[in-house]
Amino acid sequence: MKTRFIISLATLTVVAGLIIACNKSNSATGGNNSNSTAPNNSTTQVETQADDESQVNTELNTAENDINNSLNTSAAFNGVGTTSAANGLQTDGAGGLQILYNLCDATVTTDTANGQRELIITYNGLGCAGHRTRTGVITISIPIGTHWKDKGAVVTVSIDNLKITRIRDQKTIIINGAYKFTNVTGGLLRDLASLGTITHTVTADNLTVQFADSATRTWSVAKQRVFTYNNGVVITTTGTHSDGTNNNVAVWGTTRFGNSFETLIVQPLVIEQDCDWRLTSGETETIRKAVTLDITYGLDSSGNPTSCPGTGYYYYKAVWTIGNKTYTFIAPY
Repeated sequence: MKTRFIISLATLTVVAGLIIACNKSNSATGGNNSNSTAPNNSTTQVETQADDESQVNTELNTAENDINNSLNTSAAFNGVGTTSAANGLQTDGAGGLQILYNLCDATVTTDTANGQRELIITYNGLGCAGHRTRTGVITISIPIGTHWKDKGAVVTVSIDNLKITRIRDQKTIIINGAYKFTNVTGGLLRDLASLGTITHTVTADNLTVQFADSATRTWSVAKQRVFTYNNGVVITTTGTHSDGTNNNVAVWGTTRFGNSFETLIVQPLVIEQDCDWRLTSGETETIRKAVTLDITYGLDSSGNPTSCPGTGYYYYKAVWTIGNKTYTFIAPY
């Protein structure tokens, strides 16, 4: 008997934004910066930082899956001679798994340059599943003779003016920079039944992010993504960077307000296919001067753990302390 699963580029989405609830442990005056020991730690600015992080990390995750799926659909890149791609890829893999890949808002072309094969993803701005519109180009390069299915295979990725507009509130970000993807274990997702797990690492130094207020900042990324199968594909993400004091750092850089930060994944971020490819659990801790922001995912609108919503929203809960006051807000993603 065959097991069928669908990998959708649009559904690995964790969109944070509109604040649904904001509960403070003290009076409303706590929203001011009167008790902060450093500038730019008002509640409004911390909330903005949380939303910026959520949006940027969501879009980076989505782009990372575009890249992985494009590599899986190209026979020249993945090393599987029977692969074909027309409106995506449908193929039988080892163990009878059936996979469908599809880029809903982009075209993919191939080229060669300087001894490299190139896959070029061009976003068309037509929108994707009602969540976002995207324009810009991602170029994936791999040495001729290397295949993505190979153990230890490395591809380089260039992101050029990837402009994402969140449809819900029209908030726009623009991302530029370079990535490195490594297929640590080897294998393709079509091999998941026989391999049991597939592990990738993704790293990026000095990505630039332009926010809606035109502030442009530099961020870096270091993550491990482990693919398993349990009633569908499960993706478990952890941080891999260490600053010498903190481990499990996944993202670090500067906020739009000019504050240095680093975000640790303190409980793995888990995306599950049988929950409509939603982020179902996980916890991050963002450290910056004078304030540490803790965000828990996979909650209902009251801030309690919840089962698969299917449609509608999961919520995250953000908690931070300034001075002797603790603040909480709950937002959808």
